[in-house]
Amino acid sequence: MPIRHARLADVEALGELLDAYRVFYGRASDPDAARHFIARRLGLGDAHLLVHDDAGALQGFVQLYPLFSTVRLAPLWQLNDLFVAPHARRRGIGRGLLQAAADLAQAEGVRHLKLSTGIDNRAAQSLYESQGWRRDRAFHHYALSLD
Repeated sequence: MPIRHARLADVEALGELLDAYRVFYGRASDPDAARHFIARRLGLGDAHLLVHDDAGALQGFVQLYPLFSTVRLAPLWQLNDLFVAPHARRRGIGRGLLQAAADLAQAEGVRHLKLSTGIDNRAAQSLYESQGWRRDRAFHHYALSLD
């Protein structure tokens, strides 16, 4: 599976994928903001971005954010984004990106990954569960919007 770390040269193509991902989650399309956001992540190095590169055409990405768990006294990563272009789905790319994320985390000494997905996103839930991810039954997760 041709999965690699994203590079600054990927900003244009990765920005298009990120924009499509945001539209999927009900946000208005804003390709310029998506490209800026990706360029910032890559420039600051504050996220791990892996891409599926099919002979120079990016087909999908996974983005992970480093966090810490006080209870575990250890680092953990938030798998914040996983997206595969609609025309490239059903080819194992999402599965490959999930595995690459887990492999990278393990190589970096991270022993816990977490993610959230839409309650109605059954396709994603099925993929995650088929890869060994388990729904959290110990904690309710809450959010506070400050905008």
